[in-house]
Amino acid sequence: MKKVAIFTAAVLSMSVIAVPAFAEAKKGEKIDAKAKFDQHCVACHPKGGNLINPKKGLGKKDLAANGVKTEKDIVAKMRNPGPGMTKFDAKAVPDAEANAIAKYILATFK
Repeated sequence: MKKVAIFTAAVLSMSVIAVPAFAEAKKGEKIDAKAKFDQHCVACHPKGGNLINPKKGLGKKDLAANGVKTEKDIVAKMRNPGPGMTKFDAKAVPDAEANAIAKYILATFK
């Protein structure tokens, strides 16, 4: 069963990569952080968990245990993740969107 879950997560993450990123929000335009999280992250991080590595969820305790405490840390992890996570460069997820996603994560997953 665990292999099926890992395979499903891998396939879903590949489908997320294949979906073209939306254009960056125009200056002053509000970014829907939840929608961007759902677009880029929820396939592997449903409800703030982690399908690939349960010890690397998005809750405050898991983030802190992995040296991630700030929005800047989250964006850095998106840009240069470890094994098992898709890399989201600035072309795939522009800086404004990445920062909005990071704020959403810190505010949502306690």
